[in-house]
Amino acid sequence: MAEDGTEAESMTTQDTAETAAPVELAKTSEAPGEPEPGQSGSGRIGQGPGRLLLALYGVFTVAALSRSLVQISTKYHDAPLAYVLSAVAGVVYAVITVALWRGGESARRVALVCCSLELAGVISVGTLTLVDSSAFPDATVWSDFGIGYVFLPLALPVAGLLWLRRSAREAAADTRPGQAGAEA
Repeated sequence: MAEDGTEAESMTTQDTAETAAPVELAKTSEAPGEPEPGQSGSGRIGQGPGRLLLALYGVFTVAALSRSLVQISTKYHDAPLAYVLSAVAGVVYAVITVALWRGGESARRVALVCCSLELAGVISVGTLTLVDSSAFPDATVWSDFGIGYVFLPLALPVAGLLWLRRSAREAAADTRPGQAGAEA
């Protein structure tokens, strides 16, 4: 050790660099809802208003899947189409929930496709239940456009599609050179 403390100082610098490395790794690791590496702002789909959608889709996942599992296991023969459609709705809700939670551009595309399928399902099943109610002896999640769930099955995909569109525009604006943070 030198009398002027240079060796001690260099050791302290090494210790600091070694202990800082794990912190830096932790900061760069991808967390849910954070942008994927190289994609500024693309993780926003589960942030802001996306958090409300995430929570609602989570609740609907549990509600639709549990309802359909009980119906399929106890009285499948009564209305198999209705119960299977409720299970399909639950799976679609689960995929959207995971996509919103995960964030990123690929998750945005998955959520966009699933929200579109959900909206088509709600409109199709809702129309069929009004036109020919005998085709559905028991209600599904999407029956009568989701009347049993206060029309949320109809409102959720519309809100989801609007949010995905808005967050995609914001992400695109963030990645444009010289226009960081500008909205399109």
